[in-house]
Amino acid sequence: MRYILISLVLLLFFAGCQEKEQQSSEVQVKHDAKIAQQARAEALAEYEAEKKSQLAQVQATEAKIKALKVPPTVQTQTEKEKDKLSEMGVKMDNDVITIDTNKTKDFLKNLSKKMEVQMKKISHDLDKGIIKSKEAGIDIDNGQINIDLNKTQDFFESWSKKIQIFANEFDDVAKNLDDNNTNKGK
Repeated sequence: MRYILISLVLLLFFAGCQEKEQQSSEVQVKHDAKIAQQARAEALAEYEAEKKSQLAQVQATEAKIKALKVPPTVQTQTEKEKDKLSEMGVKMDNDVITIDTNKTKDFLKNLSKKMEVQMKKISHDLDKGIIKSKEAGIDIDNGQINIDLNKTQDFFESWSKKIQIFANEFDDVAKNLDDNNTNKGK
């Protein structure tokens, strides 16, 4: 009987250990599931924050692009061309081009004076060794040269646009003159 009793006690002891292992493994599984759920929630929150950040960047970029777009002004462009031509003393009506030589002379004299003043100023500054051009982004002072590449790029871009507009105006005038000469010859 003693052996049966010892066997029974050992059997109950081992059965109790297995239940504790099962309970502890169930607790571990629940704990792991809770941690996984927290990790998933954190990853989802990070993803949402990243998505919102990217959306804000896209919207900011779109706003910058919209701000840079210039609405087409065809009518005002032709008016500007007419104003420039009339300032130079050139008037175009249908097939007739009228040049007011007095206005043209005054325009060229004013242009010459402006250029002369600007050239004197530049020459004087060069003699001193000082050049300050805020629009171009260049500052030269007695031994220091500071160049703001963004301003320089913007200056050359605006300058090239102005030159292109000026060249296009001369092309348009030349085309109009050619058209008028070919129409009169027929």
